[in-house]
Amino acid sequence: MNDDLELATIEPERYEFFESTPKWETSRRDFFQLVGTGVIVALLVKDTSAQPPGDRGGGRGGRGGTQEIGAWIHIGEDGVVTAYTGKVEIGQNIRTSLTQVVAEELSVPLSKIQMIMADTAKVPYDNGTFGSQTTPQMARMLRRNAAATREVLLDLAAEVGKLDRTKLAVADGKVTGPNGVSFEYGKLTAGKKLMKVVANNPPTKPAGKWTVAGTSVPKVDGRLYVTGKHEYASDVRRPGMVFGKMLRPPSYGAKLVSVNTKDAEAMPGVRVVHSGDFIGVVAPTAFAADAAVNAIKAEWQTVPQISGKDLFKHLKEKAGQGGGGRGGRGGRGGRGGAPANPAAVEAALKRADKTVKGSFTIAYIAHFPLEPRAAVAEWEGNKLTVWTGTQAPFRVRGDVANAAGVPAENVRVIVPDMGSGYGGKHQCEAANEAARLSKVVGKPVKVVWTREEEFTWAYFRPAGVIDVTAGVKADGTLTAWDFHNYNSGGSAIQTPYAISNAITAFHGTDSPLRQGSYRGLAATANHFARESTMDDLAHAVGMNPLPFRLKNLKNDRLRAVLEAATKQFGWGTKPAPGRGVGLALGTEKGSYVATCAEVEIDKVANDVRVVRAVTAFECGAILNPDHLKNQVEGATIQGLGGALFEQVEFADGKILNADLTGYRVPRFKDAPLLETVLLDRKDIPSAGAGETPIVGIAPAVGNAIFQATGIRIRSMPMVPNGLPG
Repeated sequence: MNDDLELATIEPERYEFFESTPKWETSRRDFFQLVGTGVIVALLVKDTSAQPPGDRGGGRGGRGGTQEIGAWIHIGEDGVVTAYTGKVEIGQNIRTSLTQVVAEELSVPLSKIQMIMADTAKVPYDNGTFGSQTTPQMARMLRRNAAATREVLLDLAAEVGKLDRTKLAVADGKVTGPNGVSFEYGKLTAGKKLMKVVANNPPTKPAGKWTVAGTSVPKVDGRLYVTGKHEYASDVRRPGMVFGKMLRPPSYGAKLVSVNTKDAEAMPGVRVVHSGDFIGVVAPTAFAADAAVNAIKAEWQTVPQISGKDLFKHLKEKAGQGGGGRGGRGGRGGRGGAPANPAAVEAALKRADKTVKGSFTIAYIAHFPLEPRAAVAEWEGNKLTVWTGTQAPFRVRGDVANAAGVPAENVRVIVPDMGSGYGGKHQCEAANEAARLSKVVGKPVKVVWTREEEFTWAYFRPAGVIDVTAGVKADGTLTAWDFHNYNSGGSAIQTPYAISNAITAFHGTDSPLRQGSYRGLAATANHFARESTMDDLAHAVGMNPLPFRLKNLKNDRLRAVLEAATKQFGWGTKPAPGRGVGLALGTEKGSYVATCAEVEIDKVANDVRVVRAVTAFECGAILNPDHLKNQVEGATIQGLGGALFEQVEFADGKILNADLTGYRVPRFKDAPLLETVLLDRKDIPSAGAGETPIVGIAPAVGNAIFQATGIRIRSMPMVPNGLPG
């Protein structure tokens, strides 16, 4: 083996090798200029990962079905293993679980692995961190990439030591053989510039034999967080950096009529950047930038817009006018039955012994990430580097490049592990703003949105109306289901229950506010309406909600979480006076959840408090139990906000509660006793866990309120101002 760059042939009996050269953005020689000597193993995958329709992140073009590098691993002379992925650490601890899968296959200590994430100059292209796809897609890719790297190291050791490869094994960062022979990984890779390219089918360890993956190892960089040394995008500082601030319109859709920037321009160190409706300032400090923006005198022309009181009527009236198809599916039958037409469903409803009907309303809610949008932009000639918090760095790279008028390859986006997103940071407007300001002033510029800007100018979880009509036999058998979602979306819209005649449809409509992804998408809304209706059906035929669901449930994985949750909760025990209990179940993104809740009714304050919540969750083979538990409990707490009191209030194009004095989020006093039951299915591939745990808490609480009071609340939030009179 020599030191020259080479593409080594891989034995066909062990790997499938792609002879054709894929269209990589980085050449092989560039790889080694980036990392130095050692061994690189790149994993080729088909370009089939989930992505927003029509979006390729900018600058890449649509090449569906071509071969792309999904992930790659470098082993340096010091034995350090570096894995590269386009995924983002948002607080879900995915950096740790991805490190675990690499350590598992390569048999190296976690301390010898570093994970390079979300730096567009260093990592393979990635569509973004959303849809609970990091674990089922990227963990799988990195596991196979690490397994392929292990095989390459065994090949090298056999060649160097002139040994029988079948008698070699890996352990603790070494290849070991008979008679005590061993080769440290770093010694095997020293002085080499070897790159191997493999398909995504090398053998990996089954979950039943994991020793590192599947365990609760601590957060790999946790010390940086608890000591305050971790840098978020809002912490980044560059030499000569100045601070940017934008002038915002007074309401949505307002057009600039005139502007006077004289007073702002007279301030020391302030520069105003004005191009069309884009008006921003840069200043030596954030305080000075804020003062400069406030000194600008602008006149705006506003347009009449609907208010929150007319929202749900508007959504129904404008059905079919925009928003269509955002995950929605129309006119499909329920599980267990053939697709039904309206006449068949109507006939089934007439034959039913009992029918229930309800209209559910879902309010807009804000993402409220702990870290608002933030970005630092720095130009060097015609090349730009942006540090920002986003779930989709390659998409932001494309957006920034388009806005700046430069090729995408001239833009580098770096995402420091960021302070959450919850689906709200697919885009990063702050990055575009910082880049435009920086280009004009010729200095690095930092833009950090205020909390009010985050509440006003970021997009919201979609509002919606859901109409449900259902029929049931006296023995509890579901017979008819008619379910229509207006605007909030089609995620998890299909019922998991066996129903012989069903129609389920999503109707796009006109949204008066900007809307987009939110944790769980529309699954929270659809589960709320469906599981509330299921309790109403059970009540109509005089059945307990648990056996009623079990009677109509055919999915074994859902049955397992339901039985686990109710067992832990002690379902069937009569609640104390003034209290009620409820349950709900659901599935989305390949994982399964059941939640039981106990509420206490405060008759004096006419309010509700959730005192206990038990959640059973199953997502296949668990990668890190403690971190999964954190995900489940975090989702449950977040779900309480949308269930009980979170809602965006608006009128005439203005947000009326754009701060934390007016927008209520869960507080410590709102947190119930949380109990989590994890079902570890080592026989099933790992699925994502970032979204599905949130879907059960709202309907479980609603059902508990109904049991305690006899009041069925069909709105989210349910008690923003206390129980309905």
